[in-house]
Amino acid sequence: MDIEFLVDKWIKKLRLTPGWDITLEMVYDNEWKKTGDFRIDPTDRKAVLMLNASNPKQENMEEVIVHELMHIKLYPLDQLCESLITSNFEENSNAWKFAYAQFFEKLEMTVEELTKCFLLEFGDNKNLSFGRCKTMKSFNELYDGLHGYNMTQY
Repeated sequence: MDIEFLVDKWIKKLRLTPGWDITLEMVYDNEWKKTGDFRIDPTDRKAVLMLNASNPKQENMEEVIVHELMHIKLYPLDQLCESLITSNFEENSNAWKFAYAQFFEKLEMTVEELTKCFLLEFGDNKNLSFGRCKTMKSFNELYDGLHGYNMTQY
């Protein structure tokens, strides 16, 4: 499937235009570790959607496109939460680090869940990517040695 077609389709589907001006940049840098990212100018409501053309970690680029555009859709809420954290906690304090870690974890979980919902309902490629799972520990590895339990018996 044509990447530019998918970006245009999802910009419209998520109702990002005409409020935002979004352009696509394919990244041809083998050192770039991300599959997708964006640069944003919230004042001018412009964003550059960057997709890894050299070594993406995900198999379904449509999923990556929806995920990154969902971040743009949720950007005002993202900035509100970030402002609340920075205005209420001393930077780099334990409380600040905890709040930031929790916020970003929950943000990614929310974006990913919304991405799955939209992709499964409206996607051309409904197959979810499992590329990141290949680099993560198995359930047994996570709990190996925890409280003396032997997880291999389960």
